[in-house]
Amino acid sequence: MDVKTLVDAGPLIGWLNAGDQWHDWSVAALKSRRGSLHTTEIVLGEACYQLGGNSAPVQALLTLVREGGIVLHSLWPRHLLRTQILMAKFERMDAADASLVVLSELHPRAKLVTIDARDFRVYRRFKSEPLPLLMP
Repeated sequence: MDVKTLVDAGPLIGWLNAGDQWHDWSVAALKSRRGSLHTTEIVLGEACYQLGGNSAPVQALLTLVREGGIVLHSLWPRHLLRTQILMAKFERMDAADASLVVLSELHPRAKLVTIDARDFRVYRRFKSEPLPLLMP
């Protein structure tokens, strides 16, 4: 599978919520990417929660997954140890962010689309390598 684009919850939320401060940027950034978007199950859960339960944007997001526009990667339990190692190394890192760093290690040529510059500029994959990011 040729994975070109990884996506964090923030751009998914911005893409589907017209009232979000990152809406215009998210729409433009995600439209500019070729092929399916790739993310993890925990990131999808975070986006659904932030979009608001059983709302129209959540249904739109789930439809994108069902129709293959967004591909989900299940990393656990196989990559749970690596997730924990990353979380121990980076104090501010949560499990969703760690899952994206692991996914970036598994697909090193893919760009990660995020609005979270404060954290993702600090995170490293393969011990010391910055992640390839697309940010506002």
